Amino acid sequence: MIGGLSFVFANPAMLAALVALPVIWWLLRMTPPRPAAEVFPPLRILASVIKREETPSKSPWWLTLLRMLMAAAVIFAIADPVFNPRSNTLATSGPLALLIDNSWAAAPDWERRVEAASALIDDAEAKDLAVSIVFTGERQHDATPGSAGTARNRLAAVGPEPLPADRRSAIAAMQTAFRDAPPGTIAFITDGIEAEDGKTMETLAGIGAADLKVIEADGSQAVALTDSSNESNGMAVMASRLKTDDSRSLPIVAFDARGRAIANGTIDFAPGAATAKGTIEAPFELRNDFARIGIEGAATAGATHLLDDGFRRRRVALLSGEARDLSQPLLSPLYYINRALAPYADLVEPRETDLAVAIPELLQQRPSVLIMADIGRLPEETYPLLAKWIDNGGTLIRFAGPRLAAAPADDPLVPVTLRQGERALGGALSWSEPQPLADYPLNSPFAGMPRPTDILVKRQVLAEPTADLVERTWANLADGTPLVTTAARGTGRIILFHVSAEATWSNLPISGHFVEMLRRSVQLSRSGGIAAEDRAAQPQTLPPYRLLNADGLIVAETANARPLDIVPGKAPLATPENPPGLYGSEDGFTALNLLPRDAQLKRIDMAAAGPYTSERLTAAESWSLKPALLTLALLLLLADAAIVLFMGGAFSRSRMAKAATALFLVMAAAALLPPPQALADDARPDDARILERLDTTHLAYVVTGEEDVDRLSESGLRGLTDFLTYRTTLEPGAPVGLDIAKDELSFYPIIYWPISASAPMPSPQTVSRIDAYMRAGGTVLFDTRDQFSSLGASSGGTSPNAERLQAILANLDIPPLEPVPADHVLTKAFYLLTNFPGRYTGSPLWIEAQLDNREELSDRPARSGDGVTPIMITGNDFAGAWAVDSNGVAVLPTVPPDEMQREYAFRSGVNIMMYMLTGNYKADQVHVPALLERLGQ
Repeated sequence: MIGGLSFVFANPAMLAALVALPVIWWLLRMTPPRPAAEVFPPLRILASVIKREETPSKSPWWLTLLRMLMAAAVIFAIADPVFNPRSNTLATSGPLALLIDNSWAAAPDWERRVEAASALIDDAEAKDLAVSIVFTGERQHDATPGSAGTARNRLAAVGPEPLPADRRSAIAAMQTAFRDAPPGTIAFITDGIEAEDGKTMETLAGIGAADLKVIEADGSQAVALTDSSNESNGMAVMASRLKTDDSRSLPIVAFDARGRAIANGTIDFAPGAATAKGTIEAPFELRNDFARIGIEGAATAGATHLLDDGFRRRRVALLSGEARDLSQPLLSPLYYINRALAPYADLVEPRETDLAVAIPELLQQRPSVLIMADIGRLPEETYPLLAKWIDNGGTLIRFAGPRLAAAPADDPLVPVTLRQGERALGGALSWSEPQPLADYPLNSPFAGMPRPTDILVKRQVLAEPTADLVERTWANLADGTPLVTTAARGTGRIILFHVSAEATWSNLPISGHFVEMLRRSVQLSRSGGIAAEDRAAQPQTLPPYRLLNADGLIVAETANARPLDIVPGKAPLATPENPPGLYGSEDGFTALNLLPRDAQLKRIDMAAAGPYTSERLTAAESWSLKPALLTLALLLLLADAAIVLFMGGAFSRSRMAKAATALFLVMAAAALLPPPQALADDARPDDARILERLDTTHLAYVVTGEEDVDRLSESGLRGLTDFLTYRTTLEPGAPVGLDIAKDELSFYPIIYWPISASAPMPSPQTVSRIDAYMRAGGTVLFDTRDQFSSLGASSGGTSPNAERLQAILANLDIPPLEPVPADHVLTKAFYLLTNFPGRYTGSPLWIEAQLDNREELSDRPARSGDGVTPIMITGNDFAGAWAVDSNGVAVLPTVPPDEMQREYAFRSGVNIMMYMLTGNYKADQVHVPALLERLGQ
């Protein structure tokens, strides 16, 4: 390619073929077109005799011109013209100075930046100019001019860095290198983002170059994530972009520690907005698995936000020494704690007021923090539970109050030894005044927070002076007495606020300062990672563990990074010595992100640059006209072929008429042929039966293949159907026998399955159909008909039917089972029942266990678990008790003979059917009076 021109030919020697165009013109002019063919009929010949037949001896001029253009297009295409609008005007008064941003924002189009820089180096080499090249992402800058080859080597060895551009140091190096003589041209290949000082162009113009070029990506779309917070409704993510007048929606994705995408959301920028906020909606437990957040499709370090244990929402359990008064919530000890932590934590409260029950119940929910407001002595049995929980990493936060002040001094769950009683500050009987807060110690997690001047403490519990009291104090009053103390226990911690959690002892709980103190205290409760006591105690140094590269990927290469210094109250910043990444170890780490919180991207201010030349990064690209010229030649060739065919008579009227006639005959034949028969989807033979099943409720039983068992099942369900019709408003249809291997099961709310050891064992596919039926909401009533009363029995007395049932259940995903509790809805769905007999009595009716209600009071009128049990098991032979003949006479006697037992067997069947059809409506109904009373109705 010939440099220095905007339009060049890659193969200029091929243009010599243009000399042959006159020869081609002469040849084409002397070549007549093909003669037209005439039809033979005599009348046609006689008619043509009258005319003077003329045949041109030369090609028409316009056809010759068309062919000449086609030949010229081919010649120019072979010569390969290349269009390159890049300006190649370098000042020759001095060296070329290249200032290149290799920051995080340059990563997506770094190859294009390298090509633009290479083209400038080529131009400088063609004019025999020295080249100075400086990168804004390097630790050390050397702007000394050198040869073009040296500049190329440096350009090839450098890549984008996961850091902001450090232009201040880079420009300072250029000022030093060109102190005596300014460069001829300064070419600034930039990412378009302004530095912190906002004087990039002003300092560049001050170097005094004869020419200043600014090369920027076309319509720079740099976007960076700046912050995230785990809020109550989801993960809030903040982002910043270079301000434009367009709106933009960015998809964001949350990844876990293994790099799997587990949640997503969007960030929407309004027109003209430089910052935006998006939300990733996910459950609390899933959000705690987030390891990093990224912008989908943006492979930069700025588009990745790393997370550590500090962002996770803690589960905080709240416990108070007194019952909450709903009519006076502002006096509740937990009111202000709840309001302060609700945006930052998942709060749980006990259902019982008895602490012996409430504390184990709360600890079973695995909270990170337990807050106790004004609780003095705990039940004796709870101390070992709390001590073990704290040793395993739990954080106990206690607030003082009258009960704690009156508690014995030997409480093992306070961080310091307390004096009995409380200290009153101010009032008629006190010489002291209410005390403000003092500055926070450096070893406190509150270090860095401004000391509030409007908070006054009127009462407190005092700590006994000890040698380590200062080390255990996180906050003091102005008189030096502790306000917040702490102590490490095992891997956990105990924190004590020496004031109450409501506003009677101080105005701290009603201040915004209280929110930040609680938030920081809760954030210290780490389920894993750097120990909270180590972070809070003093500055520490963390080695690099995993680093972020310019493409936004986590890499294990950490050789060029230095340890990170963590100073309480001071957020670390990403630097060349401490690039973004994770610092610590596998056991725990801290995330250092590219941009600090609330950072905002701004465009470079060009107003102070003076005269300069602006170029787009895309302008450095060249493109060839060869494909377009070859396409033009092909189109001309097709046009020439069509013209020749027309002149040869290929499109004469007679031929077109013949083609039209043939098309008409084909269409006529198609119209005369009989159309294909359009068949609708014929009704299937069993459609009527399906509609009947949908219209009427039917009791169904499993056909076992044994005639006597199936006959008894049909008679039993027919007897129950008659009983339901006479005693209730339900009028079921005739019982249905099911082949569970192929019949549709979803029409029936419950299926009765008599177990027989001699019947064929159902196939795995059949069992899978039953499992799917139960998952979809259906219920199967298994009846072993042998008074089987223990599902876990393995003794030799187990009946064959029970063994068969165990074999069937082994392939089903069944829930835990329990006998029907006395307060279950089954006992009161229609009749009031205490047991569920059949032909036999003594076997319990097993249903799905209500595990979530195992701690509820046993005298509760009804259980509140939603849904219906998918499985029932009995051994009482229900069908044997329900079976009647055509005259309504019982087929089999009960054991022992008792007609009331048969009556209760029918009532059991009625309750089961009502439970299947209506669920736990009785459980809701019994609460209606209590709800109306609470609503004041």
